[in-house]
Amino acid sequence: MKMNWKENFHINSNAIQFVNKIENKLIDRFYQFDRIREKNQWKVLNAFHQVRLAATDFHWSTGYGYGDIGREKIEKTYATIFCGEDALVRPSIASGTHALALTMQGILIPGDEMIYISGTPYDTMQTVIGLTKNEPVNLIESKIQYKEVPLKNDMLDKQNILETISDSTKLVVLQRSSGYSFRRAFTIEEMESIFTHIKNRYPNVIIMVDNCYGEFTDIKEPLEIGADIIAGSLIKNPGGGIAPGGGYVVGRRDLITRIANRITAPGIGKECGLMYDTTRLLFQGMYFAPHIVSEALKGALLFSSIFEYLGYRCVPKTYDKRSDIITAIEFKDEKKVIQFCQSIQKASAVDAHVTPVPWDMPGYDNKVIMAAGGIIEGSSIELSADGPIREPYIAYYQGGLTYDQTKLAAYMVISDFLSKKFIQI
Repeated sequence: MKMNWKENFHINSNAIQFVNKIENKLIDRFYQFDRIREKNQWKVLNAFHQVRLAATDFHWSTGYGYGDIGREKIEKTYATIFCGEDALVRPSIASGTHALALTMQGILIPGDEMIYISGTPYDTMQTVIGLTKNEPVNLIESKIQYKEVPLKNDMLDKQNILETISDSTKLVVLQRSSGYSFRRAFTIEEMESIFTHIKNRYPNVIIMVDNCYGEFTDIKEPLEIGADIIAGSLIKNPGGGIAPGGGYVVGRRDLITRIANRITAPGIGKECGLMYDTTRLLFQGMYFAPHIVSEALKGALLFSSIFEYLGYRCVPKTYDKRSDIITAIEFKDEKKVIQFCQSIQKASAVDAHVTPVPWDMPGYDNKVIMAAGGIIEGSSIELSADGPIREPYIAYYQGGLTYDQTKLAAYMVISDFLSKKFIQI
C-alpha cells in the first residue's frame, strides 16, 4: 500500500508550506555549515591516519584492561582532533556533568580557588559545586573556594573577570553553551579574547571549558585558542549518535594525569580501565560527528528562523554566529513548552508513541519536560527538546542526526500549534 506521508504523520498542509517558505531563505547559511563540516571531517580523518588506526584496534581486553591498544588510540585520536597533549575517553564517565566534576576533582585540592567566569552554571553543576542540595562530596564540602563572575548583558565581563581572578586562583571555568539560561553560546572569537587577557595577566591560571554541545560547530576548538583543558559528553556532538555512552577530557598532559588518577587510582591512572567493547563505536561515532553536527546546526537554524518569524524571542537569533547546536525559544507559556516537546517526541525515531510530561528530574530544582526519543537513550545529539517548567517558560531544541527528521519535526510542531490555535500563519 502506498504511503501518504502527510496523512501518516497527521500534518496540516499549511504547516508544510510555511516551513518550506522559511527553509528557502536559509540555503546560504546551510552552505556555511557545510564548509565547517568539510574542514572538521578532514581533521578527524587526519587524526585516524596519525594514530595508524587498524581493524585490529577494535578488539578489547578484559580484566584490568592492560595494554588495550584501541583505548590508547581513541585517546590519542581525541588529543589530536582537539589539539591537546593527552586525553581521557572512557565509557565509565557517566555523563557530561561527570566529566566536568571529574576534571575539577582531579585538578583542585582543598584550599584551591575556582571561578566560573560565565555566570552561574547549569543546575547539575550547581549541585557538584555545592551551591544547591548539599550533596556529599561536593566541591565546597571538600574545601574548594568558589566564586563566579556574572555576565554583563549576557556577555563575558572582561574587566570584572580580571578583577576577580587573583594570584590565589587555580582554575577558571567557562561554560560554552547556555545550559538552561537564555543566552547564546560563546563563540571561539569571544573565548579567545578573554583567554588571552587572562593568560597575559595570570599565566599560571588553568582555563577549563565545558565544551558540551559545542564540538565541531566551528573550525577551531577551545584548546587551540588558549584553554588548558576541555570536557564533554560522548552522547552529544563527538559521539555522532553512535557512541553508547561515556565522556571525554582533553588537554595538558599533567592535568590529564591528575584526572586519570582520580578516575582510577594514583599510580594506575590511564593504564587501566575496560572499554567494554565500545572502541569501534567511539571511532565510528567520531567519524560521523562532523556531518551529524552540521545536520544538527541546520535544524537548530530552521527552528530559530521559524519561531522568530512567528514573533517569539529565540537564542541564538537567525543571523547570529552559532557556537553550539541549541536553539532556545521563549514561549512565556507553560502549555506551549509542553506542546512543543510533545510534538518533537512525535517525530522521534524511538518512543514516538509516548507523550512526555513534566517530571522531577534528578539534579534539577524544577520539574523538567524532555522529548528524548533517541536510539541512544538520553542522547541530545539526536532529535530532542526539553525545558524546565519555570518562567519565562523556555524550550530548548537540539540535535537531529539527519536534517530530514528535523524538518519533519518542524512540520509537526507547526501543525500541532495551529490545531491548538497557539499561532497563526
